[in-house]
Amino acid sequence: AAVPQAGDPGLVLLRRIGVVDPTSLDDYRANGGYAALREALRLGPSGVIREVSDSGLVGRGGAAFPTGRKWDGTAKRPETPRYVICNADESEPGTFKDRVLMEGDPFSVIESLTIAGYANNAATGYLYIRGEYPRALWLLENAIELARARNLLGTDILGSGFDFDIEIRRGAGAYICGEETAIFNSIEGLRGEPRSKPPFPVERGVFGKPTAINNVETLVNVPPIVLQGGPAYASIGTGRSTGPKLFCVSGAVERPGVYEVPFGADLRELMEMCGGVGTGSDGQERVPRAVLLGGAAGGFVRGDELDIPLTFEGARDAGATLGSGVILVLDDSVDLTAILVRIAAFFRDESCGQCVPCRVGTVRQEEALVRLSHGTGARRTDLALLREVGDAMRDASICGLGQTAWNAVESAIDRLGVFGPQEESTR
Repeated sequence: AAVPQAGDPGLVLLRRIGVVDPTSLDDYRANGGYAALREALRLGPSGVIREVSDSGLVGRGGAAFPTGRKWDGTAKRPETPRYVICNADESEPGTFKDRVLMEGDPFSVIESLTIAGYANNAATGYLYIRGEYPRALWLLENAIELARARNLLGTDILGSGFDFDIEIRRGAGAYICGEETAIFNSIEGLRGEPRSKPPFPVERGVFGKPTAINNVETLVNVPPIVLQGGPAYASIGTGRSTGPKLFCVSGAVERPGVYEVPFGADLRELMEMCGGVGTGSDGQERVPRAVLLGGAAGGFVRGDELDIPLTFEGARDAGATLGSGVILVLDDSVDLTAILVRIAAFFRDESCGQCVPCRVGTVRQEEALVRLSHGTGARRTDLALLREVGDAMRDASICGLGQTAWNAVESAIDRLGVFGPQEESTR
């Protein structure tokens, strides 16, 4: 139900969702499973990294860092042991693609992490999953157990001499643990707080050793790359945004769910795939008022700006971001001020409190928005305060939580005109 395209033979990442039994290793292998691991073992670690680099694959969690460069940097470090981590702490509001992948195709996640371990010369991989995904956890534990029983994990995998195993670590509901260095602290049993960078994870990651960390969607792109080759994969999408991309569409659309489209489709095409906005509960035809791209850490675009290309560069040129693939559609019946207050409350709740700009700034941001939404206080003063606090969080926060906490609010004020004409917007 979460994948309206289920069964479409043209899908790459979602092609087994709803088609293959997620508890059956035999069913997974009958539908192409573990062919990529065998090919990876034939190519060798450097060959796998070469194909991933040639594919142009970049991180799908929001940072869009080149995966091949990350793996190459980790594999070349002299320190041992090295580690690979699957970041399954999917906590961005509006994001649910990784949950769908883990619940519908768990063996692909395990195979992908195994290939990552092989390419990075790592003997141990950690799968860090958010505590609110019990079904995904059970299915992944089952997949790991069956893979070990078939010599697809453990010692001398498939007779190749490659030893690799996976440990699952559960989060405890902390949004901040989706940040890569906070995951390291959490795995090590420490408080989930971000670390200052440098050093970067490829130099000193979990347990102070070289670590390659990728999110679920990034990893499940690797088997298709290994099987069809990096250049063939790079031919999908656009020059700088290659391959297929998953988008989590929710809000005022007829068919919400996870959609797979090649990079280059525009926002209007995706909304048409979802059946458009449709009618409200009162039977009246609704129109899109705004679309939130990238989740709470992203930004709003207007309902008449639907020709934005769904590529990293297209979103950037439009003054927006794709982030982790959130598309939250809001129609003309939605109270946007209430949405902004809720976003601010979310960031205030989820700040780890380690750095002052974020710890204090998220509270001040919420307070100002509450006053503006209730019509109390001085509007001009509160808007100026929001900008000052937002700039301080963006410039001085340790991690992305504080750096992006102002993004959606800023775009709603400047792009949507939520609080009326902005004399203060030109600084």
